Amino acid sequence: MTIHSSRFAAVLAVLLMIVGLVGAAPASADQCAPPGVESASALPTNLAAAAKGPSEDKYTTATTEPLSSVNRDTLRLITPGTLTVGTLSDAPPSICIDAGGQFTGFDNELLRAIADKLGLKITFVGTEFSGLLAQVAARRFDVGSSSITTTDARRRTVGFTNGYDFGYFSLVVPSGSPITGFDKLGSGQRIGVVQGTVQEAYLVDTLHLQPVKFPDYNTVYASLKTRQIDAWVAPSQQAVGTVKPGDPAQIVENTFSLDNFVAYAVANENKPLIDALNAGLDAVIVDGTWSRLYSEWVPRALPPGWKPGSKAAPLPQLPDFAVIAADHEKPAAAASAPKSVLTQLRESFLDWELYKKAIPDLLTTGLPNTLLLTVSAAVIGLVLGMGLAVAGISRSRWLRWPARIYTDIFRGLPEVVIILLIGLGVGPMVGQLTGNDPYPLGIAALGLMAAAYIGEIFRSGIQSVDPGQMEASRALGFSHTSSMRLVVVPQGVRRVLPALVNQFIALLKASSLVYFLGLVASQRELFQVGRDLNAQTGNLSPLVAAGLFYLLLTIPLTHLVNFIDTRLRRGRATTTEDPLEPSTTSQEMV
Repeated sequence: MTIHSSRFAAVLAVLLMIVGLVGAAPASADQCAPPGVESASALPTNLAAAAKGPSEDKYTTATTEPLSSVNRDTLRLITPGTLTVGTLSDAPPSICIDAGGQFTGFDNELLRAIADKLGLKITFVGTEFSGLLAQVAARRFDVGSSSITTTDARRRTVGFTNGYDFGYFSLVVPSGSPITGFDKLGSGQRIGVVQGTVQEAYLVDTLHLQPVKFPDYNTVYASLKTRQIDAWVAPSQQAVGTVKPGDPAQIVENTFSLDNFVAYAVANENKPLIDALNAGLDAVIVDGTWSRLYSEWVPRALPPGWKPGSKAAPLPQLPDFAVIAADHEKPAAAASAPKSVLTQLRESFLDWELYKKAIPDLLTTGLPNTLLLTVSAAVIGLVLGMGLAVAGISRSRWLRWPARIYTDIFRGLPEVVIILLIGLGVGPMVGQLTGNDPYPLGIAALGLMAAAYIGEIFRSGIQSVDPGQMEASRALGFSHTSSMRLVVVPQGVRRVLPALVNQFIALLKASSLVYFLGLVASQRELFQVGRDLNAQTGNLSPLVAAGLFYLLLTIPLTHLVNFIDTRLRRGRATTTEDPLEPSTTSQEMV
């Protein structure tokens, strides 16, 4: 067995041994399922003393137009007759993706009901919250559905419907923490929030503290449970749905959102669509659909003085959640012994049932999409990169300078910024050609980024070739172009093959960033499939499963790099018998 195959076998054995350790781990519950009215909660009794209820409502409309007067032809939809909705997948029970790969949650199910009232089809597309409002403003989506609190700052970017939900902030701390309320938060503490949320703005603008920012709710909660942060300021429904009995964490206080209600985001200039959605919202309140969905998904008492819909909409008829909560109240569980670090790691990362649940989706959805993105972008990067390399060493400054500027820009900007610039900047201009499918734009963005790096790899390889090679080929009668094409470039490429394979590995991992442009469920790549199942269960095992798939792709490539590098340094192995070796038998001279 060769050294390389031995190493590969050792790595594979380690992976199998890790997976083998998880056989006894319990399966996690699906958090992206309606918890039902039995999970009802009363109005929090531990509201912060400074909370005075929602801020003054300046935006709710007095009434709405009748549904019969809504003209679907004036709604300026991206696809006529279809509502294209940007949403998230990682914040159950409000917004999430279920085990069947369908976007659901209270926000999205309510929007489905509203679209049905308007006679519209609906398509949900997953994206990141940090880019959602900009994508709505740029008409990438007709509507943004993500439990969006309607702050004045956000109204400068997008318009909003009337409110369909409200928001508490919950303060979550590790068990036994000396932090007992919002008034105990201070500088020097590590306070976690999800980036771009109103909880971040509350800490910065109201409490004048600098929070620790996380990309999603599951990551910040995992950090809290392992005491890497001191507290988490969370939306109340996420906190209630995430903190489970027996967890080493507790909700110690709540406060009202200070920035108005929760609503759907729409492009500012599309007032006909805002008016239509407001009419549909009032209609589902009148027929009881809002109350039914609210009771199934987020059953909690309404704050005094607040109701959904326009000011003319009736007050929803809801069960007495306080009584239901009291009837289903469970006795406080006895304090359990703290879990060891190894036990916490095993429960968080090594759930065998979730591995088995994740692998089919990773194989059928994540892996093909990851390979499609990577291979397509690599082809673009190789072709454009070779052009950049040749232009970069050209004697003509009209070729050399643009190549250098291009390389500096695409190597200097973060990958996410480039993807968003191309998706939101170029996307609207080529929407008719791409059918508003983000895949071509994602592939183009990845290919343009890869070209900048590959161009530099090619340029260094070409310039490393001895100048005598060019001189010798010219002496044999080759033109400069033929010498470059047949002699210099092939040698230069041969020298940088290991670096090219490394760049392909980097491109493989960067393919996960295309999700920022918004993808339907069937377009998710490996990382997003793992992340969505992570959001459904609150367990990090699906992300580990996705990581194993990346390892299975990158480890062979890494060994290919080592093999190529060894062959280039040592040359072809010699045979045991060289037919050209001269005879060692001496001949007597006559």
